[in-house]
Amino acid sequence: MQKRKLGKSDLEVSAIGLGCMGLSHGYGPATDRGDAIKLIRTAYEKGVTFFDTAEVYGPFINEDVVGEALEPIRDQIVIATKFGFQDGDATKRCDSRPERIRQVADASLKRLRTDVIDLFYQHRVDPKVPMEDVAGTVKELIQEGKVRHFGLSEAGVLSIRAAHAVQPVTALQSEYSLWWREPEEQILPVLEELGIAFVPFSPLGKGFLTGKIDETTHFGDNDFRNIVPRFSAEARKANQGLVDRLGLIASEKGATPAQIALAWLLAQKPWIVPIPGTTKLHRLEENIGAASVILSADDLAKIEAALADLKVQGDRYPAAMQARIDR
Repeated sequence: MQKRKLGKSDLEVSAIGLGCMGLSHGYGPATDRGDAIKLIRTAYEKGVTFFDTAEVYGPFINEDVVGEALEPIRDQIVIATKFGFQDGDATKRCDSRPERIRQVADASLKRLRTDVIDLFYQHRVDPKVPMEDVAGTVKELIQEGKVRHFGLSEAGVLSIRAAHAVQPVTALQSEYSLWWREPEEQILPVLEELGIAFVPFSPLGKGFLTGKIDETTHFGDNDFRNIVPRFSAEARKANQGLVDRLGLIASEKGATPAQIALAWLLAQKPWIVPIPGTTKLHRLEENIGAASVILSADDLAKIEAALADLKVQGDRYPAAMQARIDR
């Protein structure tokens, strides 16, 4: 697989990474531990060198699984994890106090079975802690050798600039896909200006852009999508046109809708590295295959034209979660 540099840093990763959250959290029951480890190791064998986790995924379980899976090949891969919630619980308030950041770093190092975190993200901006204090604490962790690079997630322009002035930000991780393009307005220009990489999560629209979900799809009781307005039956029906048109473009290219969605992201900027997640080996292979799908300028123009008159229906988060997003 092709490699990409994360911004101006020396951190080189596979063009497509693996988001590991869904193996333990968010989309129903956790994947069997042995199966999860097999999937992560298979991803590496197929060229993936960038793996994303967080203390809140589980909580804590996902880091432990990722750590076990990657321990034999630790020097060949890049691990990203995150701090930023009270007690490692995403349902609680944000907590990026310096002492908490340090606690998370030490605990994550143990679970990940490593002596350094390659990329340490603030999971959500904490309005009660100055960004200068957050960036300063991570800077100290970098100086101590516990962390290599600093990242932010779902941060707005002012927060990005404030953090970057204290400790260079290597990557921003936020949602970005063909059905959530808001980052193009303000975020992408700032990242390009500052030399910061962009790591899109949910690059397949939490599964919707695969073409395998429609208004009749039933999600399991523990599936996060049950409370997402964009995944109500009405919204799914309203948004079906996007997937239908994506499917037509995919068939012309001899690819799948998911591969076109990922290839489109890769074509936007050379410093964009999407991290699709999956629990299935065949989906893993499909996603990795997207790195070989080359979209020409004409292809990209055709995609823009095909989707230009479509307006995606439904918020991407419930109201309480939406309120946490930094602007």
